[in-house]
Amino acid sequence: MISKLISLLLELADAPRQVKGRLLLGLDTVLVLVSLYTVLALRFEDLMFATRAPWGYAALFAAMTVATPIVLIFLHVPRIKLGALEGRGTSRIALAAGVLGLVLIAVGFLLQALLPRSVPFGFAAIFFAAALLMRIVAVQLVTRAAHHDAAADRVAIYGAGAAGIQLASSLRQARELRPIFFVDDDPKLRGLMVGGLPVFAPGLLAEKLERHQVSHVLLAMPSVEPHRVKAIADKVADLGVEVRSLPSYVDIIARNEGIGVRTVAPDELLGRAMVNLDAPDITSTYAGRIVMVTGAGGSIGSELCRQLLECGLEKLVLYEQSEFALYSIHNELTQLAERAGVELVARLGSVIDRNRVDYVLAEQKVNVILHAAAYKHVPMVEENEIEGARTNVLGTRTVALAAQAAGVERFVLVSTDKAVRPTNVMGATKRLAELVIQDLATRSAKTKFSMVRFGNVLGSSGSVLPLFQRQILAGGPVTVTDPEVTRFFMTIPEAARLVLLAGSYSRGGDVFVLDMGRPVKIIDVARRMIELSGRRVYDPETGCGDIRIEITGLRPGEKRYEELLIDHDNLCDTPHPKILRADEPMLSEIEVKAVIREIEGAIEHQNPDRVRKVIEARVDGYCRPDHATARDA
Repeated sequence: MISKLISLLLELADAPRQVKGRLLLGLDTVLVLVSLYTVLALRFEDLMFATRAPWGYAALFAAMTVATPIVLIFLHVPRIKLGALEGRGTSRIALAAGVLGLVLIAVGFLLQALLPRSVPFGFAAIFFAAALLMRIVAVQLVTRAAHHDAAADRVAIYGAGAAGIQLASSLRQARELRPIFFVDDDPKLRGLMVGGLPVFAPGLLAEKLERHQVSHVLLAMPSVEPHRVKAIADKVADLGVEVRSLPSYVDIIARNEGIGVRTVAPDELLGRAMVNLDAPDITSTYAGRIVMVTGAGGSIGSELCRQLLECGLEKLVLYEQSEFALYSIHNELTQLAERAGVELVARLGSVIDRNRVDYVLAEQKVNVILHAAAYKHVPMVEENEIEGARTNVLGTRTVALAAQAAGVERFVLVSTDKAVRPTNVMGATKRLAELVIQDLATRSAKTKFSMVRFGNVLGSSGSVLPLFQRQILAGGPVTVTDPEVTRFFMTIPEAARLVLLAGSYSRGGDVFVLDMGRPVKIIDVARRMIELSGRRVYDPETGCGDIRIEITGLRPGEKRYEELLIDHDNLCDTPHPKILRADEPMLSEIEVKAVIREIEGAIEHQNPDRVRKVIEARVDGYCRPDHATARDA
């Protein structure tokens, strides 16, 4: 019997909107007649009051039966969604009750029915209360039936603020999850009922999870710092429950996100607070200058351009090999540059074309160069050593020599943590580029050369963030090369700001690094992205979860651990507490020239083995991987 009732309620809940509207209209009409009968019976203190004027009361009830649907339809009362019944819906029902009371007065007057003055007011009050109560009961019945039928998972909500209340309200209308209680560290909320759910202190969480058999904890703290949210998530996860972070309604609207899988912001994955790199040195260094950014259409280059527009430049020169990338960034920045009063110039060209670089520097009278152009994807460069060395080493040298010849004030090389004791060609070529810049810095009277190393940039092309996001949207699996792989992470704005600050702090030959805290495991990033997207990591032992994590094995040239420094003992402070200056070992002028000759010879004869031999001889810590040895043999 109960199962049939549950099935009937669920069928009604899933019925088309028109069907449910007609049903509500019929029930409201019945409630009008019941309310009218009730108030008259109470007023006359007689259940058989109609016998006093049978035809008059019959006409009165008939008239109200006809008038009620007209009034309710006109006021859109049947369109009020039960699950979203709130202030406006309640007000509309109250308005309908008042209008029906006035209709009752008019009908009673026209029919000359025996209708005391107090009856219309009592009728309106009783109908309003009955109609509201009917809807509340209906919502509760359907909700309980849905939870009973779907065997919904019981969840706790961490955070009893506005976002938590919204989340609880939303979950009550769903069939998959059932909110049981709130957890909040605000002492003022403890012991209270918020949104119909009790609020407990975090210290009682373990006990309440076991007592109420809760399997999930949902984090509803959109205004809390990401690093604190991560700490809470880790602490709750240690209790043996699934932890998820779902966006609030405000987040969904502001970020144009769907309710299912949301886009994860890069700063949510750092495991630390973002570093504040705002400093007056930036504006003073670049104000009134003409700055050229190579690789301006790339992830880092384009962000550099955006931030430079805020520094009071005279002119910004976008130098890029890819026509489409140059078009895209120029199109994006045109209006921003106009508002900032900065002249914007786009120039197509390759960094290995000395004549083109010389011409652009002379034509535009460039004062500062930020060199972000490079081949950076490890597996791609690992299989294309010649082009990697041509662009990353010779390209850097070409632009640096052109800068020196043109009397450019500052040259900043964008490097990577993969340049430290590299196991891949990409990192090794970036280290050789650093050695080239270090050598030039010793013989440069006017141009100040410096380098910036940073870790993996979240959100850049080829980084784990867009890759994992695509895999999650596709339903998985999320691929991780090795469970022990760790990386230093930073956001694109942090990386770009570090480059700009390095340019202002440069004394010549400097290597700057950002204190990014502890390295983070890639597999932890994958798990966190899945959870922040509103999904669950699949557990092969229990068979529970949505997205699998698949281990694919280390790629050619990939390291398990990255480093930012070759020698940690040679660190110096800078004016910014989170930016450090490193004194790194370097090659002599003769050794650098020998490296360049060898690379040029390797390119001329298209000999990748020769490139690797140069790297082995000149880059500390590099060891040719097995796959490269086998291929060259």
